[in-house]
Amino acid sequence: MPIRAVLWDVDDTLFDYAGADTTGMRAHLVAEGLLERYGSAEDALVLWRAITERHWARVAAGEVDFATQRRDRVREFLAVSLDALGDAEVDGWFDRYLTHFEAAWSLFPDAVPVLDALGGTYRHAVLSNSAARLQERKLRTLGVRDRFEALLCAVELGVSKPEAGAFLAACAALGLEPAEVAYVGDQPEIDARGARDAGLLGIWLDRTGSGQAVPEGVRRITGLGELPAVLAADTRFGAPSTFG
Repeated sequence: MPIRAVLWDVDDTLFDYAGADTTGMRAHLVAEGLLERYGSAEDALVLWRAITERHWARVAAGEVDFATQRRDRVREFLAVSLDALGDAEVDGWFDRYLTHFEAAWSLFPDAVPVLDALGGTYRHAVLSNSAARLQERKLRTLGVRDRFEALLCAVELGVSKPEAGAFLAACAALGLEPAEVAYVGDQPEIDARGARDAGLLGIWLDRTGSGQAVPEGVRRITGLGELPAVLAADTRFGAPSTFG
C-alpha cells in the first residue's frame, strides 16, 4: 500500500524549537536579572525542559489543565510557592518569556524545500504533543499553516504520542489507513517507534547524528532533504530498505 500522506511533528522537526528556546531563555533571564541564579542559559534550559516535560505529562494524563501546568512550571522553575506569586504575576512572567522566545522563531532551512518537493505528491498534516492553539499560531507566524490540511494536538485529543490512539486519530482525520501514512519526528521512541507500532511508516529525523540505535522497522534520516527518497522507496511490505 503506497504512502499517500505525511504526518509531521513540529518542534525540532520543522521548527527550530531548541534554537529559539536557547536564544529566548537567555534574553529573558538577562532582562529579568536572573541569569546568574542559574549559572548559564544552557543550565537554566536543562532545568526548564525537565520541568516542562514533567508537567506536560500531567496534562496528557488529564490531571491538570493547560493554564495550571504552565503556572506550576513557572513556580517550580523560580522555586517559589503558590502564595509567593499570584496567578497574574506568574502569567506576566511567562508572557515576557514568550515575547523573547517568539522573537527567535524560525523554521529549519530544509523545511520549506521539502514541503515544496512533496507538495504535489503527498497530503500533509500535523500531529503534536502540544496544544492546537499554540501550534496553530506558530505555523501561521512561520508562514506554513496552509501546507497542512489538518492539525491535531494531544491536549485536544486527550491522548498523546507514543500512544497508538494519537496516530490513529490523525489517520482518521485524513481518511486514510495507517499503512498509507508516514510520520516524521525527531524522537526515535515517541515519534518513530510510536508511529511504527500504530501501523504507520515511522521516520526518525536524527539531525544531530546522535549515534543511537535505530528502532527496528523505523527509517532514519539526518535531514529532511532525504525524505522524498525514503518515501519513494518505502518497502515495509517487501524487500528490506537500504535506508538506516
